[in-house]
Amino acid sequence: MAYDFDLFVIGGGSGGVRLARIAAGHGARVGVAEERFWGGTCVNVGCVPKKIMVQAAEYGMWAEDAAAFGWTSMVKGEHDWAVLAAARDAEVARLSGIYGKLLMGAGCQVFDARATFIDAHTLDVGGKRITAERIVIATGGQAMKLDIPGAEHGMISDGLFTLPALPRRVAIIGGGYIALEFACLLAGLGAQTEVFYRAPLPLTGFDQDIREALPEALQAQGIVMNAGIMPRGITRSGDGYSLALSNDALCQVDAVFFCTGRKPNTAGLGLEAAGVAMNAAGAVIVDDEHATSQAHIFAIGDVVDRLNLTPMATAVGHALADTLFGKNPRRASYLNVPTAVFTSPPIGTVGLTEAEAARLGPTDVYVARFTPMRHTISKRQGRKTTMKLVVDQASQTILGAHMLGEDAAEIMQGIGIAVAMGATKQDFDRTIGIHPTAAEEFVTLRTRTRVVGEAQ
Repeated sequence: MAYDFDLFVIGGGSGGVRLARIAAGHGARVGVAEERFWGGTCVNVGCVPKKIMVQAAEYGMWAEDAAAFGWTSMVKGEHDWAVLAAARDAEVARLSGIYGKLLMGAGCQVFDARATFIDAHTLDVGGKRITAERIVIATGGQAMKLDIPGAEHGMISDGLFTLPALPRRVAIIGGGYIALEFACLLAGLGAQTEVFYRAPLPLTGFDQDIREALPEALQAQGIVMNAGIMPRGITRSGDGYSLALSNDALCQVDAVFFCTGRKPNTAGLGLEAAGVAMNAAGAVIVDDEHATSQAHIFAIGDVVDRLNLTPMATAVGHALADTLFGKNPRRASYLNVPTAVFTSPPIGTVGLTEAEAARLGPTDVYVARFTPMRHTISKRQGRKTTMKLVVDQASQTILGAHMLGEDAAEIMQGIGIAVAMGATKQDFDRTIGIHPTAAEEFVTLRTRTRVVGEAQ
């Protein structure tokens, strides 16, 4: 059978675009459909605009701290939301446009349309019937709201980037990384911010020492952390909203953000017609090669709900293109993937947590907590840095590294290389530190804090 395309990619996010470009570079006839915006969540309503707003919030802190270093003309004034929004939106538009240009430059055929399955090789793309020998699902995920009365009064995370002005009182529902990033940037820009979450500590799944250290840093910024308290319902109250809480209290706010998780974007794709299996959460089930239950249909990125990070999706997309069309079969590894949380201060992490490592056997744990040099001068409270190494006792291999503190994301990128290469504690010990930096602490941790885990 002659197909219209060798490869058709459903979704124009980072993973889908990388896959399509590389496959086209290998000589494949490639089509790509995107129904919303090129670049996906990360570029348009995720990583990029969020990081710009995080940086905006940091400038206010720096202005306040400057006097301690002798600067007398730097005064924190009123923040101009409109100026920030215009600059942010211009950068997002620029990056989104680049994605489309890259695809066309690579020779891909681009469709600004929704694509759904008619059968295992046939798609409806904006009302046009298209066939493809291979198809990749790269439709990402979407934010969810809690199923409570009045949920329609709250926004999902996307709503932050369309607000016409800064809300003065904000409630953020959820204790994950998106919730905490939003709390920090909104508080930093001047909003009275409260966070509500079920667990005793935020950031479930992260290392315990980091989870315990973070609330202190957030509370020092005036963020109210409500552990174990969740809303039962939301009602309109004057110009704002009233949250009825599980502790029987009421909270009055101007805006409510649901940061309560994301789900794979598979609804309405027609996967049943194509014979593509999903799990109970709606994620596409794939094997180690990212093939679905149909051997010629693949899925990558957040739609498989494995490790929902933009760089992971792009790495998988590149590897899949090389495997299918580049005569270079390979896989992108899901092990030891560095990641960051852009709270204030930020978190950087790679590898296993202490609890995960302890389940494998005896583990040496090294922890340092200190005030960084900048804040020994500024006297700003809640800015202590926490740094941690998790080490396999038998082999002395570094199993995990974790940091809460300024520049954590930048530092962890380099540490991630070492961990991915299998570096040992002795490799770290013989590396000369750069002084004076916080980063040097990772190579000067000499005193073991504790031993966890039992021999298997």
